[in-house]
Amino acid sequence: MRYPGKSVVETLLLLPLVLPPTVVGFLLLVLLGRRSWIGQAYEWLFNAPIVFTWGAGVVAAVVVSFPLAYRTMRLGFESVDKELQDSARSIGASEWQVFRFVTMPLASRSLIAGYILGFARALGEFGATLMIAGNIPGQTQTMPTAIYIAVESGNRMLAWYWAAAMIAISFLMLMLANRYSKP
Repeated sequence: MRYPGKSVVETLLLLPLVLPPTVVGFLLLVLLGRRSWIGQAYEWLFNAPIVFTWGAGVVAAVVVSFPLAYRTMRLGFESVDKELQDSARSIGASEWQVFRFVTMPLASRSLIAGYILGFARALGEFGATLMIAGNIPGQTQTMPTAIYIAVESGNRMLAWYWAAAMIAISFLMLMLANRYSKP
């Protein structure tokens, strides 16, 4: 699909992929912090700030991992044979039916692979999460920050425990992504 400004929109969507995570975290902090209009509106609506909460950690992980998932999913949609879509239209299928019964099933493997790769990337997020959610044990501490704290405190066994867990989960995610990305 072509539209004016498409390259600018795509560049903005992919920007978190190439920016250092701390830069993304800083931008999120500016955008969602207590002094921003979004942060103030959120605090007014929910009577709590968004920064330094588990929700902020989720936002950071989603923002940082979104470009990888988006790119994988977009390529899946672009790989769908246009002739199959045109054939469905020629027999009277509506655009919704073409999307639901032709495009989605043909792109589904890429969609699943995109979700898996996005999750795997989000799991390892450190910089942006630390900037906007902090490292509050039992509330906002993530596995990467737990590894960092364990190493800093000299507890290598705990660091190995968390690292092994992340390696195992990441290995499984990549195996799943490889399985679903092949035709």
